[in-house]
Amino acid sequence: MTVAALVAAVPAQPASAAPSQFAVDLASNTGALRYGATGFLYGLGDEGVPNETMLAALKPQVTAQKAPDGLQHPNGDALKIAPMFKRAGGRDIQIYMQDVYAQWPYENLGINDYLAKVDTITRKVVADPYRSSYVYVPFNEPDLIWYGGNLSRLLADWRTVYQRIRSIDGNARIAGPNFASYRSGDLRTFLTYARDNNVLPHVMTWHELGNDFFTNWQDHYNDYRSIESSLGVSARPISINEYGRSSGDLGVPGNLVQFVAKFENSKVDGCLAYWTTAGGLNDLVTRNNQATGGWWLFKWYGDLTGNTVAVTPPSPGGSLQGLAAVDAAKQQARIILGGNNPGSGTYDTNVVVRGLPSFLAGSVHATVWGVDNTGLNPSAGPYVVRELDVTPSGGQVTVPLTGLKGASAYQVVLTPNKDLGAVSNSRYEAEYAPVAGSARITYGTNTGYSGTYFVEGYGASTTASTKFVVTAPSDGYYNLGLRYSAGPYTGAPADRSVRVRLNGSDLTTLALPGTADWNTWRTSTTKVFLPAGISRVEVNAYATDDQDAVNVDYLDVAATTGTITAYEADAAGNTLAGTARVESDAGATGGRFVGWIGAGAGNTLRFNNVTVPAAGRYRMVVGYANAEVVGDHQYNNNIVDRHADISVNGGAAKRSVFRNTLSWSTFRTAVVDVDLAAGANTITFGNASAFAPNIDRIQIAAAIG
Repeated sequence: MTVAALVAAVPAQPASAAPSQFAVDLASNTGALRYGATGFLYGLGDEGVPNETMLAALKPQVTAQKAPDGLQHPNGDALKIAPMFKRAGGRDIQIYMQDVYAQWPYENLGINDYLAKVDTITRKVVADPYRSSYVYVPFNEPDLIWYGGNLSRLLADWRTVYQRIRSIDGNARIAGPNFASYRSGDLRTFLTYARDNNVLPHVMTWHELGNDFFTNWQDHYNDYRSIESSLGVSARPISINEYGRSSGDLGVPGNLVQFVAKFENSKVDGCLAYWTTAGGLNDLVTRNNQATGGWWLFKWYGDLTGNTVAVTPPSPGGSLQGLAAVDAAKQQARIILGGNNPGSGTYDTNVVVRGLPSFLAGSVHATVWGVDNTGLNPSAGPYVVRELDVTPSGGQVTVPLTGLKGASAYQVVLTPNKDLGAVSNSRYEAEYAPVAGSARITYGTNTGYSGTYFVEGYGASTTASTKFVVTAPSDGYYNLGLRYSAGPYTGAPADRSVRVRLNGSDLTTLALPGTADWNTWRTSTTKVFLPAGISRVEVNAYATDDQDAVNVDYLDVAATTGTITAYEADAAGNTLAGTARVESDAGATGGRFVGWIGAGAGNTLRFNNVTVPAAGRYRMVVGYANAEVVGDHQYNNNIVDRHADISVNGGAAKRSVFRNTLSWSTFRTAVVDVDLAAGANTITFGNASAFAPNIDRIQIAAAIG
């Protein structure tokens, strides 16, 4: 589509509605990105809930989880989620120590009872390999729970518990006081006492759960910093370890922009509040590792690189907010904005960008993406709002936007105007993807690019890599079309190869025929089985004397067909042992499933004659239901993520966790990798210690079609 056609396709500005102005100054550096808003309270359930791919794409910083072996929630033990959180790049794991208790609000059995539990928790942390990543949170909302208005008793207990933790873990980082809201006077009293008794928190925490955040956050932040300064207390890292209102914020991109923008501007950390269910990144993830609209906002946030720059919204306390970053090495500037516009279904704004760096001094290419609120339903992903080329005037460019939705968020990507092709919702441009190793972005060196990203490696130990984060609406086969160029080097072979990884595991090595020169482009297409939701496709060039160097333009993802063989759990040829039996439910395929698997070593379901043509790794799509809950809670379901121990051909069992489906009649799918032999195989589901999920059926598909 031509630029003229793109501009013509944008609706005309209504004469009665003057657009607001959202200003960005790319020359006003406000510091390194902190990604601080990307935190979660009870957002992680168990290993794989949510999966590492969903988590890593967001650049997670902080998660707050229950105490080791705590009774407050059935899942989300801080020590058990630590390996996955750290693999995904997470920084700090806060331990809500009072979650050792079962009731909410926490049962108060006296300080001596609590101290005994503090001892046990701390000793477990000291023995853990990730001990340096933990932050102890001794009290949760003590202004409401256990202490009410009795600040003096809280202060005395704070000192006692603090000293007990440090007596066992001399390097402990301790966070507090963790008030339920910003309380200026009480914070001054707390800090004064903590200073005088040598029990200052290493991380300052409170919660922002009310309407006042939207207009008063900057006042809260400034007031707290002034209290520190007046008391001679060095600036503490701040963690707002519960943020967002009980309705209307979680998962809503337009509202969450407010928090992301303000926390990043203040360079503080924050954890999304726990208002619904655990293990779903606080409504960013739904079903089984599928993204809501809110997830994509945080994905955009994680994609920012370089340094943040000054942003001036139409009103400091208004609903339209945003943030921006510029990366000279990538020759990109990115702007994220959004917010509800009271009294109107849509709004218009002009994004005015000043202080253009040298790489944007000529014509600027702007791509605008949107993502809508989907509640707890999966999002289809971002969509293109508009794409245009803009010539700077007076040292600035303006990107006019009309008809924006209040609950949606938007991303504006600015690059040099070297892009020759329109973007697509199913096309993932390499220049927008994270890069690693010797990979770099180059614009306009060659012809025929649609915004070209160079994957180049030099030397035997060098890897050039890009990680495409793609979305699939359902489990199934998709054609991955990699557009590349592989021109000749002196003495190098014409053909190249790249290694492809999917969701952290090796997938295949692609043989890429050489191209006549670096201006010639080809597409290599591979049919791959993708799970519903988010996947990470890594393209890696391992260069040896330039031999595997390639240029990568984009990755196309298109649904296709392939062989997927289904095996029903209730089929007569299967073997049910112990308590396992066939049950009826209209939600299951054919109205029947197998339940009562597990809770004993002999209670198993075995699929017989699972037949494949060749030995290798296969994707097993497990249809299941799980709605187990434990206890009661005022506003949450204490859901249980059941697991199954799965054995192939009688071999060693491997454990897989199955996220709660919230209803016994709601059957979802989870994809588990299995290694099968050529011909007939058996696959056994069991669980010696607890019940496994109800199993509807399995479907077997080759990893590469």
